[in-house]
Amino acid sequence: MKPYTPEEAREQLKQLSGWHITHDGQRIRKDWVVKNFMAGMDFFNRCAELAEADGHHPDLHIEGYRNVSVELWTHAIGGLSENDFILAAKIDELPIALKTAGAK
Repeated sequence: MKPYTPEEAREQLKQLSGWHITHDGQRIRKDWVVKNFMAGMDFFNRCAELAEADGHHPDLHIEGYRNVSVELWTHAIGGLSENDFILAAKIDELPIALKTAGAK
């Protein structure tokens, strides 16, 4: 299987909200600001369960205790495939406790 071309990746990205292409077109990423550290960890646990069930594992990042992000790509092909966009759509369905306006 060949990785998606940049044009194919941009077309698939139109189906998702908040995701963007990174690493010269080789990955997609989405960032969130969660309520607190434990909200981020809860979200990551849900991502992990989903990823394990799909057999497709994202990179999960947490910075500054409430800034979380997920990066997806198909490691075996060194780029993006349909599976990345499918998993991104599934991740978007997971509950996540976001920081509310004015919260510290």
